[in-house]
Amino acid sequence: MSVFEQLQRRRRQQGKTLQSLASLTAMSVPQVSNVLAGKVDSRLGTIEALADAMDASLVLIPKHLLPEVARLLSGKSIGPDDVPSTVDRLLAGLN
Repeated sequence: MSVFEQLQRRRRQQGKTLQSLASLTAMSVPQVSNVLAGKVDSRLGTIEALADAMDASLVLIPKHLLPEVARLLSGKSIGPDDVPSTVDRLLAGLN
């Protein structure tokens, strides 16, 4: 799923309008619409601003960790409770 599809899904889940996102990000409604539709080559800062306006964050995940992250997000167990998950190890490395 592309980042644009994820942002559109998040917007629908939160019931946010294009106008409300435009107000929160100081963008025009057409600009918000075009970014969410992936119709324009947007700067990362623009995409981050939209994510932030929807109480979300962009995170780069190394491809080899995607299966574990997907399992974690789906609610499936990834191992014993006393062992840090790959996601915990990944996020600890970001600090």
